[in-house]
Amino acid sequence: MSVSTAVIDPSVCAPLPVLGQDVTVPLVTGGEVTYAALDYAASAPALQRVWDDVAAYAPYYGSVHRGAGYLSQLSTDLFENSRRTVAEFLGCRADDQVVFTRSTTDSLNLLAAAIPAGCQVFVFETEHHASLLPWRDAQVTYLNAPRTPAQAVETLERALADRDPYGPALVCVTGASNVTGELWPVKELAAAAHAHGARIVLDAAQLAPHHPVDIAELDVDWVAFSGHKLYAPFGSGVLAGRSDWLLAAEPYLAGGGASRKVARRADGGVDVDWHTTAARHEAGSPNVIGVYSIASACKALTEAGFDNLVAREQELVSRVREGLAEVPEVQVLSLFGDDAPRVGVISFVVRGWNSSHFAAALSAEYGIGVRDGLFCAHPLVRTLLGSDPQDPGECGAPEAEPGERSLNAIRVSFGAGTPDEHIERFLRAVSELVSEGAQWKYRTEDGRCVPDRGTAAQV
Repeated sequence: MSVSTAVIDPSVCAPLPVLGQDVTVPLVTGGEVTYAALDYAASAPALQRVWDDVAAYAPYYGSVHRGAGYLSQLSTDLFENSRRTVAEFLGCRADDQVVFTRSTTDSLNLLAAAIPAGCQVFVFETEHHASLLPWRDAQVTYLNAPRTPAQAVETLERALADRDPYGPALVCVTGASNVTGELWPVKELAAAAHAHGARIVLDAAQLAPHHPVDIAELDVDWVAFSGHKLYAPFGSGVLAGRSDWLLAAEPYLAGGGASRKVARRADGGVDVDWHTTAARHEAGSPNVIGVYSIASACKALTEAGFDNLVAREQELVSRVREGLAEVPEVQVLSLFGDDAPRVGVISFVVRGWNSSHFAAALSAEYGIGVRDGLFCAHPLVRTLLGSDPQDPGECGAPEAEPGERSLNAIRVSFGAGTPDEHIERFLRAVSELVSEGAQWKYRTEDGRCVPDRGTAAQV
């Protein structure tokens, strides 16, 4: 089975330098190969620029908002300047707040804790669990998966038209699917939400690393994203947007930094005056290095030219889709169809293969890292696979032995740091595995499909 050898036009944009681009990994068949990191949707490798910026700052590390010393003041300035950098990157409005969190999940749980009493929340079943699950104390309406962007808007409008028109309401929607990579009609959904008196929060975890996000232009009320998907290290995230609900809510965490004044009462109790800035929801010693790394990534992407990065990624997307289309056994998963715009996230299944077995073979025999499972979006993947919502299946865990059908899928994802060679190796590997089979035997161990190290015989 042949795979075309078309290459990406180098005049569009060169890949950005990232950490780990020269790391080699052993192959079960012998020898080593440079690792092809094609799991950007889970965690993108840190940009070299980000790592260099953090390393340069590290000797000056100090606790922010806490001291009169030079390093503390320098770190405080760095922390607050990072807040301004992120606000500019997101196109925040003048009265928006940027709150630093641990991740997208943390950001959306913070917002869930701040929504007014009696708030109605509307969420499509297609969301990542970070968007699907935080609304436990609200009245939640789960909307069925739409099959076109227009149907998404129509579905939301119908649901909002039936709601209590006098109470608060919130819509939560992804900007780009972490399963299919498809772009959602965010601006149109925001218009529908506002027309019915609701607010909207954008889960930009998969959108922000691949495409410009402008809060004012999209007219969304909040945006949430994670640093580790935006080419920064783990442990930092952002919730940016309107301040009124956040300031009316009790602090997300009670403690130092969130409080302006604490005093004992005569009756033995404590009176607390909480901050009215973003600090209200940033209790404890902030992750200044994580925050600075996000700001550095925002600057790096802006300076590289987001339009150029988008253009190159779209060539990669086309190349992967064309290559997979040449393998009849491969079925690419999609909600909105082949012509839908998308970022560098593509999920698929291979006829006759357990998805976890296929992903394990890509890793062990080709040095390619992809993701298999349900991608923390169980309802969506089950819908795309045409399975019953009650069928078994777990995020990242195989449900069948190698060679048996599974309810999981395989996800390949890439971005600003992906070399052409990684894409070509992936497509060649898919073609060879389908046409020739794996060269090694595999078994399930602790919920993962792994090479059987004691068996060198070909399957």
